[in-house]
Amino acid sequence: METSEDESQSGYLVKKKSLIKVTRAIVLTTVMFTFISFLRAAAIVIGDLGSTAYYIEGISEQFIGEVAPYFILMVMIFAFVIGSLYLESSPLYTRGGVYRVVKFALGARFAKISVSALVFDYILTGPISSVSGGQYLTGLINDTFHHLGYDFALDRNIIAMLVAVIIIIYFWRENVKGIEESSDKALKIFIITAAMAFIVIIWGIVTLLLKDEPFFSHLPEFHLNLREDAFGWLSGVDWIKTVTVAAVIIAFGHSLLALSGLETMGQVYREVEYPKLINFRKAYITIFAFALIVTPSISFLGVMLIPDGVRHTEYMDNIIGGIAMFLAGPVWLRLVVQVFVVLVGVLILSGAVNTSIVGANSVLNRVSEDKILTDWFRKPHPKYGTTYRILTLIAGLQIATIILSGGNILILGEAYAFGVIWSLTFKAFAMIVLRYRDKRPREWRVPVNIKIGKTHIPIGIITIFLILFISAIANFFTKPIATVSGLSFTIVFFSIFAVSEYINKKKIMKEEELTEEEFETEKKKRVLEHFKIEGEDELSAVTIESEKEDRILVAVKDPNNLSHLEKVLNEVETENTDVIVMIGRVFSDKQNTIVDSELQDDEKELFSAVVDVSERIGKRVITIVVPTNNAFYSIINTAYILKVRELILGLSAKFKPDVQLQQLAILWGAVNSDENYRINIRIITRYREFRAKL
Repeated sequence: METSEDESQSGYLVKKKSLIKVTRAIVLTTVMFTFISFLRAAAIVIGDLGSTAYYIEGISEQFIGEVAPYFILMVMIFAFVIGSLYLESSPLYTRGGVYRVVKFALGARFAKISVSALVFDYILTGPISSVSGGQYLTGLINDTFHHLGYDFALDRNIIAMLVAVIIIIYFWRENVKGIEESSDKALKIFIITAAMAFIVIIWGIVTLLLKDEPFFSHLPEFHLNLREDAFGWLSGVDWIKTVTVAAVIIAFGHSLLALSGLETMGQVYREVEYPKLINFRKAYITIFAFALIVTPSISFLGVMLIPDGVRHTEYMDNIIGGIAMFLAGPVWLRLVVQVFVVLVGVLILSGAVNTSIVGANSVLNRVSEDKILTDWFRKPHPKYGTTYRILTLIAGLQIATIILSGGNILILGEAYAFGVIWSLTFKAFAMIVLRYRDKRPREWRVPVNIKIGKTHIPIGIITIFLILFISAIANFFTKPIATVSGLSFTIVFFSIFAVSEYINKKKIMKEEELTEEEFETEKKKRVLEHFKIEGEDELSAVTIESEKEDRILVAVKDPNNLSHLEKVLNEVETENTDVIVMIGRVFSDKQNTIVDSELQDDEKELFSAVVDVSERIGKRVITIVVPTNNAFYSIINTAYILKVRELILGLSAKFKPDVQLQQLAILWGAVNSDENYRINIRIITRYREFRAKL
């Protein structure tokens, strides 16, 4: 922390501590200083990816027949491979979702196209998950009526639509109020879902073993006989139907819906705690171990346990409920299992709805921060401070999608495939380009890389891209609903981005009197986070919400000189120690009483850099602004009031380290009235460190 000569005059040392007023920077939407374990991170992704087990078999089988479980198994194995893209990209870009990666690799235009497809994915996630939950609930009610002897059945599509709309409105309201589903809740849902899956799978296997026929005789034949609808616009091309490779690609494409939720990996990386990559790899293994076991197993059991006629007429939209009703045991016990299945399904599918709203909001906020969307979209809610207009747009589109689909899960699944496959295809291609454009050392790389002379060839990523691209092209021609709806949505959203960006550009250029070149230069600057100010009358551990007895204070001033903060975060276990990051703010009046109610641009830039460091390492910090007219005094006084163990500073541009230490020692003597209270002071540079104990 720097100070000027006039700030070090002793006349300022008489300032009373009661005049010190703290303003704490609180993150509004895109920043979080609380980091989570690998298991909680895995639970968030599984809430989205794992929820497909409830509907993927029914959708896939209606196109490719009883061979569907084999292709779902292939897709889940492929999902494990695709996940490796996020292991490589996320450490490069902490917020390493599709938008950021594609933008850095392919430019803003391709980024807008890819994010349009991604938003389409999120828009469809809500309807397909909530409608599926409604289908399961209706199926349970109808089965109960049937077994009680009542000849009555609810219309499954209508009830599913009503349930879906209620779920989306509920989560829209929760997000407008700023109440997002916690990772702790996601973990509990994951544990309950795992228990349900374990019970159903083990009980299903036992049921098959109790039958007279050998266990493996119940497996569906691997005989590819695609339904006519599976060929889409290619149904009139007879020779396609005779080419086995083409049939396999088409069948694989009709099962790719099981990949839904992979992009959540890119969104959740920034939340993973230290050591970040190690924990992210653990989450990756947990996610795909669960998905690889549960999703294909449910699909196989659905075909092996439920008779074809009953499955096709009653349980295509309720496959796990159908499995429950054909387990060994009395009817009442099977109904109990079905109730358990439905309740768990509503939980995990509702969680997927919330993830879709949060994910779409996060992506559109990121686009908005790049000066693409106008301020109208990001105007905060007058009471809750959330981006309610974006949230309302997302929820409105999801409800419209439910109504247009008529609650038909097959139509929703068809449309859903577009966003899933094309966003992943853009991601894979961008990763190939990044290998040549961004040659920074990787903490982890997608395997299978060869070097011929000076030429690097990423065989692994290229293979992933080719499989995705071929599948995307196949889906383009064989899924008319997905192609028409997906292209229409992408074109509309891309147009909104383009027009909004143009309006924003002209407005900023006019207000700030910038030339075209100056605007582009400004646009490339660091993206500033959005903070909310909360004024406190007194500076104390309570007012800044520091609950740990052990504290370290890090003073920062230059956003390009945070190596001391990085070193401290790498050293300290934040589970036991609070790291408090402070900047000094000069009073705006001569009486030293008035403080601006908003953060200044230089303060936003500084705290944005602090956020970057905190997220990249994965450790929590507490950020505060302390009004002052004497930087060294405010640092020492803050350290004393908060009873910190260590005070950390970077190298000053104006004072040598020994002069800094001398000034701090004099001030410490002035404020410290407790002879037993000692403090360590460290001045950390990139290559050296200076210490003193006062």
